Order: sequence, then structure tokens, then C-alpha cells
Amino acid sequence: MSKLQEAMKRKLEGARFRMLNEDLYTKHSTLSFSQFSEEPDLFDIYHRGFREQVEKWPVHPLDVIIRWLKKYPKAVIADFGCGEARLAQTVPNRCHSFDLCAPNAHVTACDMAHVPLPDASVHIAVFCLSLMGTNLADFVREARRVLKPGGLVKVAEVRSRFEGAPGGLNAFLGVMRRLGFDQRQCDNTSTMFVMMEFKKASRAPEADVEFTAKACVYKRR
Repeated sequence: MSKLQEAMKRKLEGARFRMLNEDLYTKHSTLSFSQFSEEPDLFDIYHRGFREQVEKWPVHPLDVIIRWLKKYPKAVIADFGCGEARLAQTVPNRCHSFDLCAPNAHVTACDMAHVPLPDASVHIAVFCLSLMGTNLADFVREARRVLKPGGLVKVAEVRSRFEGAPGGLNAFLGVMRRLGFDQRQCDNTSTMFVMMEFKKASRAPEADVEFTAKACVYKRR
């Protein structure tokens, strides 16, 4: 393949990555799961593009979460939107990894609103840049279902998803409270990411909560 052909291929893959990225943010998770189940190659295309974006970051929030998990060496983890399951392959914990496709044996393919775990079966739920779709509250409800009493949720998200949105970051923190979680930490000192930690509360979650954050759109380069 010539250099020109390679450049054209990268350009086409970049365009397809941006299209898939927008789709994942603007579709209900049931539609995304159906699409990726029918076309599993989309998962590889998306994650090749995602890896190219990661190379430009000064720090990956997953590395921050991995360091944080050292405080909980015996905790059972549910990784919602795990990608290629780097978390499960890095930490010593028992880790259940979920995403739209299963690129390796560590990952279970599913809709994150319906993961195949029993109630109250994990200590920590992780959402690392994975709150994608129009039904984000369903993912949080599912995390609450599988968490043990007092279990923790660790969320890493791109700052721009909350900036300029109605209510901003406080709106999301309020949604988490209404869904039955107490805020333990919110670190927005990074110029790119917000790191949040919540604890499963004893009070019942509200039933009619919905929430959609802004899409994270990668610019054409």
C-alpha cells in the first residue's frame, strides 16, 4: 500500500470513528447494542480511533482509577463500558467487564442497562468515559442494582460534556443523588476530565429520573 493509500485509509477510518462516536452518544443503548451485535467490526473501528485520541492525552483517566483501586484489593468490580478490558487485565481484583462487543475473553457483550449480574454482587462499579447514549440514568440504575449496600461508583468523564449544558456538572451530581447515591468526591481540577466518586445510599432511588449529557465530539484533524 502506498503512502497516499495509507493516508486515505486513515482519513476514512477517522471519519467513520467520528460518525460512530456521535451515534453512540445520540442513540438509546438498546439500538447501539443491536447495531454492534450485527456488525462487530464496528467495535474495532471505534476503538482504533479511540486509541489514536488517547495518545494525545496528557493522562488517561483509567490510569487514575487503577491507582485508586489499589486501596480496595479485595473488592469485586463491575466495569461498565470496559472497551478492551484493560482494567480487568491490570488489577488483581475480580472484575466483570461489559461492553457492546466482546473483543476478548475478559469481556461480556451486553447492553449496559442490563448486565448479567445478580443483585448486590459487586463492591465497585466503574464508568470510565462510558456514559454514552440517551438513557444514562438506566446505566446508573443498573449499577445501583448490582452494587452491595454501601458500594461505590467511580465515574470519569470529559469536562466539556457538562460545560454549557443546563445546570452543568451540578445537574449530573443532582441526578446521581436522585438515583440513590451520595457524593463522596468530585475532582474537576483537570482541564480535560472530571473524576467523581459516589456511595450507594440506603434510600430508594426516584423512579422518573432521566438524564442526557452533551456528546463528546472529536474534531477532525
